Amino acid sequence: MIDPRLKDYSMTARQREVVQAVIDHGSNRKAASALGSHSTTIDAIIKLVKRRAADAGYSPEHDLTHPLPPGQQLHGATTLYGSEGELKLQWIKTRADDQARLEMIEHAVNVLAEDVKGLAKPIKPPKLSNKKLMTVYPMGDPHIGMFSWAKETGDDFDTKIARRDLGGAMTHLVDCAPPSDVALITNVGDFFHMDNSLNRTQQTGNILDVDTRWPQVLELGILAMRDCIDLALRKHKQVVVINAIGNHDEHSSVMLSANIAAFYHDEGRLTVIPTTGFFNYYEFGKCLIGVTHGDKAKIQTLDGVMAADQPEAWGRTSHRYWYTGHIHHISRLELKGCVAESFRTLAAKDSWNTSMGYRSGRDMNALVLHQEFGEVARHRCDISMLS
Repeated sequence: MIDPRLKDYSMTARQREVVQAVIDHGSNRKAASALGSHSTTIDAIIKLVKRRAADAGYSPEHDLTHPLPPGQQLHGATTLYGSEGELKLQWIKTRADDQARLEMIEHAVNVLAEDVKGLAKPIKPPKLSNKKLMTVYPMGDPHIGMFSWAKETGDDFDTKIARRDLGGAMTHLVDCAPPSDVALITNVGDFFHMDNSLNRTQQTGNILDVDTRWPQVLELGILAMRDCIDLALRKHKQVVVINAIGNHDEHSSVMLSANIAAFYHDEGRLTVIPTTGFFNYYEFGKCLIGVTHGDKAKIQTLDGVMAADQPEAWGRTSHRYWYTGHIHHISRLELKGCVAESFRTLAAKDSWNTSMGYRSGRDMNALVLHQEFGEVARHRCDISMLS
């Protein structure tokens, strides 16, 4: 059984729905069946909610005598019982949380989703398609909303440039790609440079160099993703989108998936995998793809994460890959049973990265995978090709 109070630590309406379903049906497996979801998805959501509850100081033995004040979260509770076991006194420690901001983001997600539901115009599928091939388009940390001044960093960069470069690179790579049946668009995280109008990172509070207003960044970022999806739909019969959670966009990455899924609601050739956890997977023939930002687990440990999370898929597949970002430079390691790779970004350096001496190149790639043989080709678009 699951404690009903875990609903208080759900960040989104979807998480509350899942927690309630587990309460109603008594297990994750039965809840998954009732919701028409995979059990692994339900497991991931419950695990995420429990982790947030634990971080907030919650534990099932806490039996509070009074509800918490609005805008507060439980940080700890001390209870004094009498000799007969009766409750005599209770000290409740709370701390202010970001619930109001989370509710605002959730409301924005719902409003954006409802306003655009099914508005995508149908795109005619391609006539030719090779069912044995899949093309992966990894987006390495687009950082839409970041600002860079050329006199300080060497390159100008803002939201409009980010959208232009992402669309230009995607256009080039789609043209180079074979007519593969499936396109897998993998946003490896930090699609947005900032997660709210505070212009600071959520975890560390680092001040960010930002361009324009947050609502405008959200709008142009969504449009940039639509640009890429439309290009893929014209070339490939099936398009799958994975938006990983980055350390710069923990909540807006969830919003991005919800908005895109709603906009293309009536497009049967597009699948948006829900953004509910930090590790995402997709299986194609004998290929197993893992997508994560790269800030939660060291790249050297990702083989064990994949094997633990996807034991059955691990056994079915022969070619296993992790696609990550976060570090903004090329890193490719062959681990025990899989290859883990991090990708460069198309974004320019901000002032902090410039001052720290980071000088990685800027590009985007398209990887061609065969369902039997794994990766068989790749194409690259350097930033210099977009000027």
